[in-house]
Amino acid sequence: MTKPRTIDCPQCGKPARVDPDNPYRPFCSRRCKLIDLGDWLDEENRIPDASGAPWAGGEDESDPTH
Repeated sequence: MTKPRTIDCPQCGKPARVDPDNPYRPFCSRRCKLIDLGDWLDEENRIPDASGAPWAGGEDESDPTH
């Protein structure tokens, strides 16, 4: 039997199976998946703006008066 393929969990660093039997992939557990989701919802994780400008928060970026 072959050893299941694993990667490091992006949240805790423990081995996480990447096969379809792991419903939490790429995370090792439901806990790690929910912690990551919470980080995104709290805006601790954010995809950077292509312009490199810092996020001003709360302003409508489509409004040219800002």
